[in-house]
Amino acid sequence: MKALVYHGPGRKAWEDVPDPAIRNATDAIVRIDTTTICGTDLHILKGDVPAVTDGRILGHEGVGTVTEVGSAVSGLDVGDRVIISCITACGSCDYCHQQLPSHCLDNEGMSGIGWVLGHLIDGTQAELVRIPFAANSLHKLPDEVSDEAAIMLSDILPTGFEIGVRNGDVQPGDIVAVVGAGPVGLSVIMTAGLHGASRIIAIDLDDNRLEMAKAFGATDGVNSSTEDWRDVVLAMTDGGLGVDVAVEAVGTPKTFDMCTELIRPGAAVANVGVHGDPVELKLQDLWIKDVSITTGLVSATTTKMLLKLVRQGKLKPEEFVTHRFQLDQMMEAYDVFGRAAETKAMKVAISR
Repeated sequence: MKALVYHGPGRKAWEDVPDPAIRNATDAIVRIDTTTICGTDLHILKGDVPAVTDGRILGHEGVGTVTEVGSAVSGLDVGDRVIISCITACGSCDYCHQQLPSHCLDNEGMSGIGWVLGHLIDGTQAELVRIPFAANSLHKLPDEVSDEAAIMLSDILPTGFEIGVRNGDVQPGDIVAVVGAGPVGLSVIMTAGLHGASRIIAIDLDDNRLEMAKAFGATDGVNSSTEDWRDVVLAMTDGGLGVDVAVEAVGTPKTFDMCTELIRPGAAVANVGVHGDPVELKLQDLWIKDVSITTGLVSATTTKMLLKLVRQGKLKPEEFVTHRFQLDQMMEAYDVFGRAAETKAMKVAISR
């Protein structure tokens, strides 16, 4: 088969590799019908994730069709159309029972991590993929839900909801600021209304993304390149005291600091962004404010719930797709996604 293979920082190739095979009774083989590229894949290609080694097939998001199942797999049959979760879960360890499969203890012999696809084992940017613990890691897909909607349920939509909205403990009436209107930030914006946010303020450097944020549910957009961006945001809050929840969706020290500058006493900062550099935590300013700071890797325990909302038309994640490619155009898709500021790419759909 063909697959997108990592060959060290800055090097990748769309090349021939052996077809995957069932290794364990709980495995399934899935034919990829649609996949996409995540910002994390770009981090890997920069060398920011040293656990990813030469020869690894990248990708942790996908929609596909089951072609083979192991003898211990129940509830799935050959021919089923499925969402591939970015988190692989054994379903029986302590963390899985605590609804934290992101820290699964029995995952391909690697303890404490649920994100293995395209990281520690071969991933979804290929014609076929092997999925461990398939009964827990695949979700049957109703016919009426399109591939382009479903692919966003692999990772970004549950990530935005679980790590941004839910970890931030958004409450009815809250004012929420989302710093970074990329795919994950837009996922926070799309789902913050589920918890009753009264005002959702998108903050970004790109006016195009701010306009897109309003289409996804933001009530306001603020360009942070202006000197008075903070004053503009605070003016939108009750008495100018600050927001109830600030969500960091970029992954840089500066954007984390921005969040801490926007919150009112008793507020929360929910960090969603993937950080590659140390961040200074200014406890000398924050200790007296009764604030909470949360972090996390998505566990994808809300995927089924979000799928119900997509099926009923309450959420429309297919609107994330700005560019479309065929699998054999994988290298072109990476080029377009990697130059998102220039190409205005949000998410790409790469299909058979």
